[in-house]
Amino acid sequence: MPTTFQIAVFNGDGIGPEVMAPAVDLLRILARGSADYDFEFEILPAGAAHFAKAGESLPQTSLDKARAADAILLSAMGLPEIRYPDGTEISPQIELRKELNLFAGVRPVRIASGALTPLALPTDERVDFVLVRESTEGLFHTQGCGHVGQDLAEETLRITRATSEKLFHFSFDLARQRKATGLGSGRVTCVDKANVFRAFAFFREIFDDIARAYPDITADHAYVDATALSMVQNPQNFDVLVTENMFGDILSDLGAGLMGGLGLAPSGDIGTDNAVFQPCHGSAPDIAGQGVANPMAMILSSAMMMDWLGNKHKITSLCDDAHRLQSAVDQVIANRNRLTPDLGGKTDTIGCFHAVKAAL
Repeated sequence: MPTTFQIAVFNGDGIGPEVMAPAVDLLRILARGSADYDFEFEILPAGAAHFAKAGESLPQTSLDKARAADAILLSAMGLPEIRYPDGTEISPQIELRKELNLFAGVRPVRIASGALTPLALPTDERVDFVLVRESTEGLFHTQGCGHVGQDLAEETLRITRATSEKLFHFSFDLARQRKATGLGSGRVTCVDKANVFRAFAFFREIFDDIARAYPDITADHAYVDATALSMVQNPQNFDVLVTENMFGDILSDLGAGLMGGLGLAPSGDIGTDNAVFQPCHGSAPDIAGQGVANPMAMILSSAMMMDWLGNKHKITSLCDDAHRLQSAVDQVIANRNRLTPDLGGKTDTIGCFHAVKAAL
């Protein structure tokens, strides 16, 4: 009998439901071809549109069911015209990160053959690194609760030993796994601003303490500004980068740009027990309902979910099918004949889905 995984689905706002549907359909197709695993999906209410109707952005029942699920798929959330009374955006995805303690934000940066990168790379040059962003504290610690006075506004940068230790163990374990599978060189780089901020010097000290437990993995440091430069000039030199929340937020968008745009950028927010997988892009309300949204970042995020479940539950075929799905997206991008308008093509969302399905 196959192992059946319960997947909580947040369709989100704007183009969210439009890009979620192809991803779920592809997961169903892959599961039908497997004797080892299956999926059951439950759509849960949350988001800005739900807040406008019900007065809450993340209902407790949705949170409870998400917590109990084997994994969570989340599409884009938030609408610019719907905000909390203090003027901040409605972002249940951040609430989920904090409630479920999803401390490791995993942002892969892969430039495959034929990719739409703006970089001038040699044809045989491979770029494949992972940015691990701490996702529960850092400069996002006081999100929505910062002090604002008439002449002064303050937010608090928070770095804790407990969270940082888990983050660094995760990053070194990831580098070890990537090295074993031939994806990485076995190197973790701590990205900080330790030359200016005491909090980041503390962050770096914890990193160095954890690094001693991984003698088989190279550990080094880089300042965030120098890292941004190197991501453009020498991205092939990176393996695993680990950094604070705000720095990770910024660098992950730079990484998306290197791959060809946010429409190709997947992500996972992973904790000890739970994990959320979502595209890095926003809800794009200006194109919602037009059927032209790019589903590839959501599809790649669902492939990340499969790989995470496969590794966690030791189901090799799940990992294999995750790589098949990723390769199918790579093939469509390389062929460049079924791309959505954000990537310079003329194909609609459904056409892009069928192209990936055919490539499988």
